[in-house]
Amino acid sequence: MSAYWISTYLEVLDESKLAAYATLAGPAITSAGGTFLARSEAAVAWEAGKPMRTVVIEFDSVEAAIAAHDSPAYQEALAALDGGVVRDLRVIPGV
Repeated sequence: MSAYWISTYLEVLDESKLAAYATLAGPAITSAGGTFLARSEAAVAWEAGKPMRTVVIEFDSVEAAIAAHDSPAYQEALAALDGGVVRDLRVIPGV
């Protein structure tokens, strides 16, 4: 069953760290089987929603998404991010 890695950026504290992270994270995620489905600020936000940057990545399974997160390549990207953002990162199974 597919799984979706969803990351919402609540606050960007350091643009240069975010840029360094993005340079490393994209290739780490795609090489681990992730497919970027959406990556931008919300076009519109209703109810309690906020128009923040959101990234949605599809994986073949929850296990594949977790393996991508735990991979050495993605851990290198996280080290580059080094507190440069406050975000909510979760993986949810598809239906």
